[in-house]
Amino acid sequence: MRAKRYPAVVGCAAIPKALGQVMKQRTGWDVFADLLDTKVIHRICAVLLLCAGWGFVPRAAHADPMTFQIVSVSDSGRCGRYCPAVIAAEGEITDETPEQFLEFVQENVNQASLHAVVFLDSPGGKVAASMQLGREFRHLGAAAIVARVDPDGRRGVSSFVGARCLSACVYALIGAKKRVIPPESLVGIHRMFAYVDSVDARGDAEHYRLYDNGTMRAALSHYTGMMGVSPELIYRAEHISSDRIHILTRKEIARYRLGSSQF
Repeated sequence: MRAKRYPAVVGCAAIPKALGQVMKQRTGWDVFADLLDTKVIHRICAVLLLCAGWGFVPRAAHADPMTFQIVSVSDSGRCGRYCPAVIAAEGEITDETPEQFLEFVQENVNQASLHAVVFLDSPGGKVAASMQLGREFRHLGAAAIVARVDPDGRRGVSSFVGARCLSACVYALIGAKKRVIPPESLVGIHRMFAYVDSVDARGDAEHYRLYDNGTMRAALSHYTGMMGVSPELIYRAEHISSDRIHILTRKEIARYRLGSSQF
């Protein structure tokens, strides 16, 4: 399936001031450029096109560990090295992901065009690591958008398509200062579990799911409430079979205060 793409246009609602605030506490550096410049706001908004319907490109269920890259959100032929840039995060969230994210930010801190926006595309991963990644998003004042770079986009011109944020990825999304879920992107939840490898009494290897005893659910509910999202989301997730993913409707996204479809 080929994703539908749209040309960049100017004219979006203003990005909240909090989104552009420079956060020094975590790294000691000016991690992100100020987003309050009107031209920069228009460029980023124009490329996101969150008011339009995007195409969704199906992805394989299995994913490699999450990686990060800097992506220009404008026509590099016009603005060159001055193009606004954001972070694209794609893949499964592992125990190492939060620290790798911070290292990536520190390595790219000197890029004056880098802004506090993360494009998120993930099938899930480790619950505790996802919460920690969400905390890092919040510490940096970052916005998270469920979208990904279109690999079929025209060279030199950034274009983005609908993406997925499933399972534990939702807990990373929750931590962002601003959460945007375009209409064509998918956000899904289910009961959390961990795979355990052990040996039974006969010495045979066994592989099974270990479910939460209530401790992680309580931690998730507290974290979710602290981030401004309804803890009811965690209750709902824990009542959905781990054998399937429930894709949240727009009404559910609004009810749980998980995000909006546009800036």
